[in-house]
Amino acid sequence: MLPTSDQVDVARDRLFEDLAEEFEHFDRLGNLVRRVSHLVKPSVIHIEAHKTQGSGATAESFDEAGSGVVLDVAGESWVLTNRHVIKGAASNQIVMRTSDGRRWVPEKILMDPNTDVAVMKLSPSIAGIESAERDSIRRGTSSFAKMPPAARLADSDEVQIGDFVIAIGSPFGLSHSVTFGILSAKGRRDLSLGEERIDLQDFFQTDAAINPGNSGGPLLNLRGEVIALNTAIASSSGGSEGIGFAIPINMAARVAEELIVHGRLRRGYLGVTLDPNFAAADLSPASGIYASMKITPDFDSRFGSQEEIKLGGARVKDIRPGSPAELAHLQRGDIILQFDSINVEDDDHLVALAGMAQPDQRPISMVILRDGKRYRTEVTLTFQP
Repeated sequence: MLPTSDQVDVARDRLFEDLAEEFEHFDRLGNLVRRVSHLVKPSVIHIEAHKTQGSGATAESFDEAGSGVVLDVAGESWVLTNRHVIKGAASNQIVMRTSDGRRWVPEKILMDPNTDVAVMKLSPSIAGIESAERDSIRRGTSSFAKMPPAARLADSDEVQIGDFVIAIGSPFGLSHSVTFGILSAKGRRDLSLGEERIDLQDFFQTDAAINPGNSGGPLLNLRGEVIALNTAIASSSGGSEGIGFAIPINMAARVAEELIVHGRLRRGYLGVTLDPNFAAADLSPASGIYASMKITPDFDSRFGSQEEIKLGGARVKDIRPGSPAELAHLQRGDIILQFDSINVEDDDHLVALAGMAQPDQRPISMVILRDGKRYRTEVTLTFQP
C-alpha cells in the first residue's frame, strides 16, 4: 500500500528535523571558522610592493601583492612576511593596509635569505592626510597611529597532521581572503621555490587554498593562533591545486627575533659535509649494519624505536678542521641518527635542525652509528662563520 500524502509530508518533515539537528553540530565548526576569521583579520596585513627588474631600456616595473601578520617584539609592532614578497622593492615603494583600510609604511626592513623570512617595523602612513592629523599622528594621539593588534602564536611543534587550519591573505590581490582546510603533512624539505635556494627548509603542507598573494600571511589553528607562515604552492597552473607550503611559526618567529635583535640570523654551525645520496632505508639488512641497531637491554627508549632509527639518519662525508664536529670527535662515515633528541630523517633535516639550534647555550646530545655500533655523544655548536 502506498503511503498517503500526509504520511509523506510527515516523513519529509522528520527528515528535515534530523537534518537540522545534524547541521547544528556541523555549523559549530563553521561558526568557529567565522569567529577566528573575525578575530584575527585585524592582525593580518595586505602588502603592495612596487618592484623594478632590469635596468635601462630593459627595465620593467610591476606591482606585487602579498600578506603579513603583526607580531609584538619587545613592545614594538613588526610585520612578519616572506622575503620574496618585498625583495626588490625600496621601503618607499611598499604600502601596507590593515583590514580597517588604514595605510602603513615600513620604518625598517630586515630579511633573511636562508629561510625566506622578513620583518618590517610598522609606521603609519601620512600620505593623503590633513596636516593637523599628521601632527597628531607624529605625537601618537591620532586614531591613525593606533597599532593593529599582534597575533597570538601557537607552538608549531604541537601541530598534528589532520588538524583543521585557516589561511588568511591576499590571493591575486584580494585582501584579507579566508580559506579553510587541514594540515596535510609536516617536514617537507628540499623544495625548489623560485630562482633562489632556501637553505633551511622544514615546511608544513596544507590543502587550504593558497594562491599568489597569500605569501607571508598566517596559517591558523581553530584557536586563532598562528601555526605557520604561508610561503609557496606546488602548481602546474599558477593557482591553488591543494598543495601549499608554510614555514612553521616556531622557525619563523625565531628568525624574526634574530633579525630584530641581531640584524641577521645567527645560524648554528656543526661543521660537517653530509652525503646527499645517503638513504638509511636503502641499506641492506644483509650487510649486518642493522644487527647492532636492534633494541638491546641497555638501549635508551628515548632514542626511538628500531623502525624509527632504521629509516632515518644523515651520513657524514667530511669534517671541517677545528669545527664543533671535530671537537665532538665525529668521523667520516658516521651516521647521525638523532640530534637534540629528535630523530634525524635525512641530510636536509639535520641541516635545518643544526641551523636553527641556539649556539653556545648548552651541549646538544647526538646518537650516531659508527662501524655497526651506536654511540651517544654531545656537541656544542658555534655560530656559522
